[in-house]
Amino acid sequence: MAKRSSTGYSFVVGIDKPAGMSSHDVVNRCRRIYGERRIGHTGTLDPAATGALIICVGPATRLDRFLTAHDKTYEFSVVFGTATDTDDAEGQVTKTLSVPSQAYDELHAREVVAGLVGKHKQLPPVYSAIKVNGKKAYEEARRGNIIELQPRDIEIYEAQLIGFELCGDVPVWQVRASVSAGTYIRSIARDLGSSMGTCAHVGYLRRTCTGLLDVESCVSLEALERDPFGSLLDPVKLMERRFVFARGSLQRDVECGRPLPVADLPLFAYDTKVRQQMALCGCTSGVHPADGPLFDGEEVCIVVGDTLKAMYSYDAASDSLKSCCGFAVGVKRGSDI
Repeated sequence: MAKRSSTGYSFVVGIDKPAGMSSHDVVNRCRRIYGERRIGHTGTLDPAATGALIICVGPATRLDRFLTAHDKTYEFSVVFGTATDTDDAEGQVTKTLSVPSQAYDELHAREVVAGLVGKHKQLPPVYSAIKVNGKKAYEEARRGNIIELQPRDIEIYEAQLIGFELCGDVPVWQVRASVSAGTYIRSIARDLGSSMGTCAHVGYLRRTCTGLLDVESCVSLEALERDPFGSLLDPVKLMERRFVFARGSLQRDVECGRPLPVADLPLFAYDTKVRQQMALCGCTSGVHPADGPLFDGEEVCIVVGDTLKAMYSYDAASDSLKSCCGFAVGVKRGSDI
């Protein structure tokens, strides 16, 4: 592969991250595949975790801030009776406790997991990427300096027990949960152990969905090497924002970064449910006129042809959209638009 440089590529792909690689390892692999130095990821996955990871290539890396604050869905196991310093199976065992009989009761397990739904104050793991005074918690923890982290507001939208087994004489619960951005699954497992009067850690962890990206739409790194451009994703769908089709004079205004008056500006939305239901018959693209007025600060995608050309933000005072992120070459929208 030639020395990495600016290739002119600008797009987004979804990777099914394998276990044993950090998110940064995946980025480095993609840099070798594309010969492009400017590649980044959104929504870090722990090395032991697998699943959906969004990779942005070229100028598309500027979309990072628009793609991180999305809800996530995970499947994971909770192993009772053992705590680790990282709250997962990769860490060093810090304590072992006996496990109460209730944890062996599958019906009780279902009720406890269902009871997780709701808003919570969650204390992040000591080994996390959270920064305090410019220092990452996990880096300080490795140096033996434990940073005191503060509880954060999170929400668990759905939670269900999807499996139950004994590993030796230890109960292991398999759980599926949909959670708000910033939720730590390792903390959920840790707190489940505490609530049951024992301790616990995450056994396996798989992210099945991040925002609108399902892991079924992701590819392996091996598949990406075989066909680097065959699975490009549409960033407009992934960002879950309303959008404008820019043509003619409107396109020229966007390319120059000029404000766009909102009056009589057609605004569209993408209905993913319609898209999924009608995909087999090909009756609709899922695009429809957007409902409701813009709100102050709302971010809107500007589409030119088959590319995302810019991100604009609505300024209520001037009743106009103002450029907040532009792409000279545009970000390709994939093959399924």
